Amino acid sequence: MRVRGRAGAALTGAALLVTAVLSGCDAGPAAPRSSKGASPGGPTASRPLDWTRCDAPEGGTEPGTSWRCATLDVPLDHADPQGETIGIALIRRAATQKSQRLGSMLFNFGGPGGSGVDILPRAASSYRELNTRYDLVGFDPRGVAASAGVRCRGDKEQEKAYREIDMTPDTPAEEAAFVADGTAFGAGCERHSGAVLPHVGTADAARDMDAIRRALGDGKLSYFGISYGTELGGTYAHLFPETVGRMVLDAVVDPTADTVGHARNQATGFQRALENYLRDRGQDPAAGTRRIAELLERIDGDPLPTASGRELNESLAVTGIVNPLYSPSGWPSLTAALDEAENSGRGDRLLRLADSYNNRDGNGHYGTQSHSQRAISCADAKARPTAAEARALLPEFRRLSPVFGPFLAWDTAGWCAGWPVEGERDTPEASAPGAAPVLVIGTTGDPATPYEGARRMADELGEGVGVMLTNRGEGHGSYGESACVTSLVDAYFLRGEVPADGRTCS
Repeated sequence: MRVRGRAGAALTGAALLVTAVLSGCDAGPAAPRSSKGASPGGPTASRPLDWTRCDAPEGGTEPGTSWRCATLDVPLDHADPQGETIGIALIRRAATQKSQRLGSMLFNFGGPGGSGVDILPRAASSYRELNTRYDLVGFDPRGVAASAGVRCRGDKEQEKAYREIDMTPDTPAEEAAFVADGTAFGAGCERHSGAVLPHVGTADAARDMDAIRRALGDGKLSYFGISYGTELGGTYAHLFPETVGRMVLDAVVDPTADTVGHARNQATGFQRALENYLRDRGQDPAAGTRRIAELLERIDGDPLPTASGRELNESLAVTGIVNPLYSPSGWPSLTAALDEAENSGRGDRLLRLADSYNNRDGNGHYGTQSHSQRAISCADAKARPTAAEARALLPEFRRLSPVFGPFLAWDTAGWCAGWPVEGERDTPEASAPGAAPVLVIGTTGDPATPYEGARRMADELGEGVGVMLTNRGEGHGSYGESACVTSLVDAYFLRGEVPADGRTCS
């Protein structure tokens, strides 16, 4: 498991955890298929989208709302546009004021591995104002859910790994098991999804986005990217600067950080969020951090019992603490879970939080978001740190965060260990000279994509392109949370009003 929030190490936040496939949408086949004889412009050049009515997820939208789904065929390998194809699953809700329609707005909610086909209907009420003039469009990126979704292991194997693998190994035997599990996971991905693994990287997904833009009939791409979606948006701007329309990047991935740099950023960000949580509870941050680190050490030696019969081990406990730090609305649940663990010696609440984060339902079924996440992350990143290199990071990472540092240091070695596909690059490209202004939003208390990364993204996009907006607050993402940010984003998308670079909302 890896903390989500960026491609290469990251998370979209507990509220955005999703199921693998949206029931009721005809999302097309999940395997590559032949398109020999396709037109020179590729399979999207002459084939209109066939939109059919589909059902949104239960509880995902207001009554009477009509959603339509389609599948767009794109090349499996964009370097071979007349070769095999895969289907990209799409979902759309039409603009409510058709006479004032500006075009389509494409969303990516993060992960990587989040299903936009599933998430957008659930989140659409937050974008009601934008929906007046834009068709809202969600998609499953390649390798995700209904778009040739990657699958690597079954529920029993996943449960066994969460139960038995120590993600902060303390002994040679634990370390060997940790590395072996990462290698076994990659082998399972190759066994079940080997044909798509070399082609699920962020640059390929960005090329798919341009195919979506063309299929929708839009001259420019209007795009809202959140968390990993900001990396995808920055990559699109780099590859297609001339077709960037109105683009917002919220909860921004640092484009200058490599695999270790992202882990370092997240150790800093989650520790910052933990300290802000402790201050809010009237506790000394240093003392509170020590207390939680000591709790984790005790759990490592003696896992806590739960009513389900499953034990809460250290790795699951860290995951349970991570989950509610994504938003202040989760802080009360963290307080209750820590109180139960410390005072009652039970792990029920922390285990429920970990299960939610790990996309495990009450029947023991795990979603495949983490499978897609790992496949995309490892297709992107060249770096393959060894166990020895991760071990060497421990002193620094423990200083950054006694609670999260060891987990994130070891994660650099476990995530792509023995991965069957080489990564594409060290850091993502985001420079976009000549592109229209891109609104880049950083929240000062963001745990998963720390604030500093937003400034770096704005700088990487280039002068006159990256427009920085600071949100002084807590949590992962600011639209819909900050009235100031929401009003500025709406004005930008609906009226083309670009805020002054360096504007602050508080």
